[in-house]
Order: sequence, then structure tokens, then C-alpha cells
Amino acid sequence: MPTRPSAITVGILGGGQLARMLALAGHPLGIRSRVLDPSPDAPASAVAQHIVGDYTDPQALERFARGLDAVTFEFENVPASSVERLESILGGRASIFPPHASLAVGQDRLLEKQLFRSLGVPVTAFAEVGSIGDLRRSIDAIGTPAILKTRHLGYDGKGQAPLPRGATDADITRAWHVLANPGDRPAALILERVVEFQAEASMLAVRSRDGEVRMYPLVRNDHDRGILRRSRAPFSAFSADLPPGIDTEDLERRAGEATLKILDAFRYVGVLGVEFFVSGNEIIASEIAPRVHNSGHWTIEGSITSQFENHLRAVCGLPLGETAMRFQGGVAAMHNLVGRWPDPTDPAGVLAIPGCHLHLYGKSARPGRKVGHVTVVGTADEVAHAMPKLESIAAAAWHGAQPPHPPG
Repeated sequence: MPTRPSAITVGILGGGQLARMLALAGHPLGIRSRVLDPSPDAPASAVAQHIVGDYTDPQALERFARGLDAVTFEFENVPASSVERLESILGGRASIFPPHASLAVGQDRLLEKQLFRSLGVPVTAFAEVGSIGDLRRSIDAIGTPAILKTRHLGYDGKGQAPLPRGATDADITRAWHVLANPGDRPAALILERVVEFQAEASMLAVRSRDGEVRMYPLVRNDHDRGILRRSRAPFSAFSADLPPGIDTEDLERRAGEATLKILDAFRYVGVLGVEFFVSGNEIIASEIAPRVHNSGHWTIEGSITSQFENHLRAVCGLPLGETAMRFQGGVAAMHNLVGRWPDPTDPAGVLAIPGCHLHLYGKSARPGRKVGHVTVVGTADEVAHAMPKLESIAAAAWHGAQPPHPPG
């Protein structure tokens, strides 16, 4: 019988708040974390070994790979060449999850939409755009309102140019010049028809190395200027404002079926997030996130096993944990803190809310930057009672520039 548990060391490409929460989830399991990130003050550096270096730096990749048992990602925009180099360095002694193919699709809005269509997952009308002529032809085919987007590197509302209903040639030209590449190189853009929706939702699921799948409850999301503002789970508990006749149980079933198709298509390992629009009784896929996801932060306190722990369990080949709410009838509401954070020392502030949990990421304040989140868990009545104060605190922090000093 061993006198001490053998440690597993997981490498995480990226050292932001998602890597920080992965590392924290690994500590109780005896999992050590090492992150590769070019920023010397990356949030995960406080709780994990930190290799400071660019993702394309061969020497940094060599140091990062030394002694790892598994490798995963905090974000999907790691250069493909870096993943290939890392695979060569590891030489098969450690696996990289999620699979590279899912990252390639998660990096490209066009490939995402093509994947949905190929799997029979409902998706809005879309078209590839490489020139202003393509854009005009695509508008004729798809119609407006629509959104012109970059295929790569867009997040939190970045890389997008809306085209209003009945867009004029001036609107089209303006959108093109906002996003098109300078010079004569073809643009890498996609035009998407705007979905008229009543709600936004996400499904988070985890798949193990041997193909076992567990799903979290469907989550209801709200965005502000392209940034996730809050997530509430389960979706059915926060659907009273939706038009009558929307069957939330059926929506959850179909979102789960779509997510399962995507997981199986990639032979996926780890947590996958799939975002959807709810339009009447239809659920329309928007995008995938081949990693732990912002809309699953509530699982830290609200689920039996958090998304972060389950992701580590999956990539390390450990048994998956239960994904149900922590207690029967329980609900959770998570608010992002964007721009600045509330003062945790305020005796009547955020930590005075019953069932409240505050997470600060160790980032400096900056308008539009996610610096933390707050989650409230409890019964539906308890969370409803806490929501007005939580909404007020989150709104006061939203996009602010001058935060109070954090503790410590």
C-alpha cells in the first residue's frame, strides 16, 4: 500500500482564469498543474507552476512538456504548429486533450457552421466571404439583418460588423472595411443571418477517454455587448418570462442530442461547451468551445462535480463525477464581474448575500475585462430573493475602471 498518493502532472496551454480554476480543482485530487503563458503575471501563476514563454517558442515548449502526464487547453486559439511541436516533444508518453481537430473547428466560425450542418444540428443560414463581391452575393442569398464576422480570433463580441435589415450599399461597404484584410489578400470572413431569439442557452458536457458522456443541466445565458453577463441553471427554473408554449424539457433534450453528436464526431475527451439560440421551440447552434466554459462557472458551487474537476478527470483518465445540481431542487446564478470588482470587505456587500461565492482572478482592472465572477446557489426562492442585490453589485462593477483594493 503506497504511503502517499502518486501525483499526476497536467500541462495547461494558457494561464488565464480558466487555467487558474482548473489548477484549483486539481489540488484536492493530487493533480499538479503547469501552465504555459507569455504573460509573467498570468492569473494561474498564483496556483500552478508557470512557464513564461510564447506558445511558438521551442525552448518554452520543451520546458513545459518535461514530466507531464497529460496536456489540455485553456483556450482554443493555440497555434496549430505549437500543438504539433508539442506532440513531437511528448512522443506519445502523454496525451493531448481535447483532440486537435476540435480546436481547429473551434478556431474557425465557418468550420463550426459546416460541422453543425453536416451533423444535422440546426444552424442559421451562413456563407463564406472572401471579397466584397462575395458579401453582396451572400446578402442577396441570405438576406438581412445579418452579421459579418471574422472567421478567426473573434470572442466577446470582437470581430463583428452588423448589417441592418435592408442594408444599403454604404452599410455593406462600411462593414467590409471594418473587417476585411488590408491590401489584396482575400479576407477570411463569414456572413451569418441574424437569429430572432427569445433566449440564449448553453449545454456543457464531459466525455471520458473510454467514451462515457455526462451532461450538465441546460444553462440560460444573457450577454451585454457580446460579453457573457450572467448564466443561470437549470434553464427550466428561469424560463417564466418566455412566451407560453415553449417546452424547456424538449429544448434540453434536443440540445443534449446535438451536443452528443458533436462529442462523438470528434471522439472528444474533456469538457465541451455548445452555445445555442432558443427561437420559439427551436434550438439553433451558435458555436462550440472545446474547453471549460464561462457559462459553467456556476458548477463550482452548484453541481456535485464542477466542470473544472470533470475536465481534469476526463483528460487524466479518471472516472467522471456526477453532473447534477448539488441538491435536488437547487438553482444557481452566476454573474461575471467585468471591468472592476466589488469590495469584498464591505460588511453589507457581495459576501453578505446568503449563498454567495466570490471568485477574483488576480487581474488588474480594465474596462471590458473579466476580472471575476459571483455565484449564488440555493433554492429557487432563495436565489430569487438574492438576485436584485447581486444584479445591482454586478452592474456597478460592469465596465468600471477604478476598483477597490482586493484583499491581501
